[in-house]
Amino acid sequence: MKAAIYCRLSVEDEDKDITKSTSESILNQQMLLTDYMNAHHYELYAIYVDEDYSGLDRDRPAFKRMIEDAKCGRFQVILCKTQSRFTRDMELVERYLHNLFPLWGIRFIGVVDGVDTDERRNKKARQINGLINEWYCEDLSDNIRAVLHKKMENGQFIGSFACYGYKKNPHDRHQLIVDDDAAAIVRRIYSLYLSGYGISAIARHLTECRIPTPTAYKRSQGLLFRAPYTDKPQEKKHVWSLNTIKRILKNPTYTGCLVQGKEQKISYKSKKMIHMPKERWIVIPDTHEAIISKEDFAAVQEKMKNRRKSMHRSDGAS
Repeated sequence: MKAAIYCRLSVEDEDKDITKSTSESILNQQMLLTDYMNAHHYELYAIYVDEDYSGLDRDRPAFKRMIEDAKCGRFQVILCKTQSRFTRDMELVERYLHNLFPLWGIRFIGVVDGVDTDERRNKKARQINGLINEWYCEDLSDNIRAVLHKKMENGQFIGSFACYGYKKNPHDRHQLIVDDDAAAIVRRIYSLYLSGYGISAIARHLTECRIPTPTAYKRSQGLLFRAPYTDKPQEKKHVWSLNTIKRILKNPTYTGCLVQGKEQKISYKSKKMIHMPKERWIVIPDTHEAIISKEDFAAVQEKMKNRRKSMHRSDGAS
């Protein structure tokens, strides 16, 4: 009988050995499950490993491959250290352990917590485990959200990437410091706008000067920044969009003011973000060095406002 071994290391786990490509936790799971497999005379089909993935994540690459292989009947047993390594999502417990796996002829075994889908009396324990695992994730999510909210209130930057013009302090990742090269471009954008250039003219000017866009610049600095142009020709990396210029001109971060909490996840089980009302944003002034003076920023906002009014009047007149 062929068996699949599944190992997962959560993003919350901290027992990683940075000197190795896989963590000791993963290696320990593999050794435990391999010993169990050999003791019960199963034949190994494959070992599936997901590192840095939450048990609530349904898009784990190795997990998805394993499910597809199970559906195709390539093995008959799935071995995990515990049910929570397989998933912490109660809906997935019901879908696979109690519905699809029996249909596909798959036996699921959690070696440490005694989960075994061949044991009918074991079902209630599996369901209780599923609820406890999901409650754990919900409580953990609430705790993390509370900690992050407190950090934002204390003026600590919690984003994955600093906005264009800044970078994270290498000695304190919650502190923004000026990135001189990018900051020079930000100052140029504000100067051009205040001197009479429109947004389209500024975008055209930067494109003609072959200035890397913010995304391209971050990538050039070695940051793993996801970009929509990844598969586009090289020259697209220097094409500035109107929206990029607008975002830079409207961003109060350049005055030394930290604005966070503008978006929030719908729930701990979803990656979808929703925009929060402005009154719920967390705004802390003077948390880092300014690139643009408050006076120049205010002048730009006033000028943009007047231009919008002028455009509306023109539209109404026509």
